[in-house]
Amino acid sequence: MSRDEIFEELNEIFQDVFDDEDITVSESTTADEIEDWDSLSHITLISAVEKKFKMRFKMNEVVNMANVGEMVDIIAERTM
Repeated sequence: MSRDEIFEELNEIFQDVFDDEDITVSESTTADEIEDWDSLSHITLISAVEKKFKMRFKMNEVVNMANVGEMVDIIAERTM
């Protein structure tokens, strides 16, 4: 799966989780840039991403992710 394909899927997930069709994530997108991204929605988001990509993030990965680009890196590595 290419990075572009991963971003397409993530955009759909983010739009669904945050109920905002205008969200478009990029490599540098962080929680600070999405108004409703709080700790509860973060758990919902991580769960939705894991379900979509049929994978599990390690706890240290979830805690240390600085931006969406790092999430894509992990997904790309696991789906190869």
